[in-house]
Amino acid sequence: MLTSNQVSFAAMLMQFCFKNVHSFLAALLGWIFRDSGSQVQQTLVGRTSRPKTRPKEQKEGSSTQLTTPSSVNYHFTRQCNYKCGFCFHTAKTSFVLPIEEAKRGLRLLKEAGMEKINFSGGEPFIHERGNFLGELVRYCKQELQLPSVSIVSNGSLITETWFQKYGDDLDILAVSCDSFNEDTNKVIGRGQGKKSHLDKLHKVQNWCREYKVAFKINSVINTYNVDEDMTEQINALSPVRWKVFQCLLIEGENAGENSLREAEKFIISDQQFQDFLDRHQSVKCLVPESNQKMRDSYLILDEYMRFLDCREGRKDPSKSILDIGVEEAIKFSGFDEKMFLVRGGKYVWSKADMKLDW
Repeated sequence: MLTSNQVSFAAMLMQFCFKNVHSFLAALLGWIFRDSGSQVQQTLVGRTSRPKTRPKEQKEGSSTQLTTPSSVNYHFTRQCNYKCGFCFHTAKTSFVLPIEEAKRGLRLLKEAGMEKINFSGGEPFIHERGNFLGELVRYCKQELQLPSVSIVSNGSLITETWFQKYGDDLDILAVSCDSFNEDTNKVIGRGQGKKSHLDKLHKVQNWCREYKVAFKINSVINTYNVDEDMTEQINALSPVRWKVFQCLLIEGENAGENSLREAEKFIISDQQFQDFLDRHQSVKCLVPESNQKMRDSYLILDEYMRFLDCREGRKDPSKSILDIGVEEAIKFSGFDEKMFLVRGGKYVWSKADMKLDW
């Protein structure tokens, strides 16, 4: 028989072995799952570290593809001769880059993948009576050989002489027109003195046809034109595209304490906007853009060539592409490439491919 001392010794030995086996198994399991556990933890952190509405951040060593600036809107001036009440890029400064610096930035964009440049403002024809704009148009088409060069203008300062000089290098000219009632245009602020905005719209349309430039119309739908039926007039003008925007608020531009406009009275509901679209559903060239589609789906450069991030309902600028390059600056643009495609941002850009009946 075992003595009491032998029994005690055996019990102690078994307890020692059990503890060591347990420690060994714990260490073994920890070693097996250590890496995979950390990967799971990193994945979970990555999923919750930023809101879904924000684009993926580009980090060194990341496999995420960088955004290609295929279509860029360059608001090279904020100056304008109109005072549209809902304007969301107002005349906060009169700064315009020297033309050689502007060209350098455009070349950087081309090297980063830009295929289409859209010049806007303010009113782009106001600076140097349109010659500054014309030289940039010529540079982008002849030197950079971009497939598409376009302009958005209120139309009031455009001359036939400009078409004669620069028309060959321009693919698309969009003229903003919010109503086919002259009094309504004046109430909105789209007018200057006794000059007729609508008369000039028709002149520009005729020049576009004569000098083989695709003609486009942009309209901002607001409280003053939301009940209008523009079907007959749009069909008569026959633009290649009729962009119809829902009036949008941007903090610091047309809303808020530091804004130069008070656009709140121009705002319409989503249902009002949809009713306007339904009324014009027979217009084949209509391209609707609600607030949801418009806010983050444009790559916008300001007068300093800074990308503007509109995700928070205001325009937060990046550093200039002239200082840090396109690849770095575009990370802060807030650009939603999927929404850009959803809203029809990619289409036949070059007039050479449009097969228009001039």
